[in-house]
Amino acid sequence: MAQSFVGIDVAKNHLDVHINPCNERFRVANDPAGWAELIQRLRRRKVRLIAVEATGGYEAALVAELHAADLPVAVVNPRQVRDYARSLGRLAKTDQIDAEVLAMFAESIRPRRTPVPDEITTQIKILVTRRRQLRQMHQAEANHREHVVDTAIARSIARVNRAIEKELAWVDNEIQRVIHASPLWHRKLELLVSVPGVAETTAAAVLAGLPELGTLTRHQAAALVGVAPINRDSGTMRGKRTTHGGRAEVRKALYMPTLVAIRYNPTIRMFYERLLANGKAKMTALIACMRKLVLLLNAIIRDNQEWKPKCA
Repeated sequence: MAQSFVGIDVAKNHLDVHINPCNERFRVANDPAGWAELIQRLRRRKVRLIAVEATGGYEAALVAELHAADLPVAVVNPRQVRDYARSLGRLAKTDQIDAEVLAMFAESIRPRRTPVPDEITTQIKILVTRRRQLRQMHQAEANHREHVVDTAIARSIARVNRAIEKELAWVDNEIQRVIHASPLWHRKLELLVSVPGVAETTAAAVLAGLPELGTLTRHQAAALVGVAPINRDSGTMRGKRTTHGGRAEVRKALYMPTLVAIRYNPTIRMFYERLLANGKAKMTALIACMRKLVLLLNAIIRDNQEWKPKCA
């Protein structure tokens, strides 16, 4: 039986499926009955890889079902898939076309399989996401307060922010409870917070967003976070190196810790100062420091050793 490559376009209410090389396509509901039908049909084939776009959450339950069925699935970056489609001249965009492009992407690019998340990782990721949402809501209300002159509206904003702060405290306590209930996660957290500039909330966000940490090479770790420099060279032209793609939630979690590390982590601070002395722009130096921090965190988890200046 020939190996099959599957693309699944995920919408809120339905899934469009395309299977190569047989060019089979069908649609099922995005609910438990639809997942069961999909898995039953895929089990009739020798599935090499299934590609599913990250869609902000609609794909989560489906991916969990595919993992439970022991089917190989890769959650891929939508931007990479669109760039791939453009390279093929596939500019039209419908659910069926997207599913077909995903199947082609799986067959030609062979993206890395998404690891099966354990229960703790899933739970912490949900809590970290909720914490980020609450902080955004809190900041939005604070921004509204700057332009309010009416006393009653100002009191309303204050009440809302007090409620949000109460929920933030609850989420932080839940994150701590879940982490400390797992010896493995507790140990990983201890390792990461030993690095100057990395607080417990940052460590939890990094571990939830990058569960592969400690098993990656230097290049893989930098690429997954999106801080690996990309060459822009052609012929005699030598362009500036840039960063692109990766997991935005991890980069956001590491932004402030990198700023703190530049001030208080001697290894990162000396690296930053050396880059500035060599003429690098401040933002370029900051991204390079973030990359160094990612590599340091990866090495600490890999070696199961707390941070020491000589480790960097």
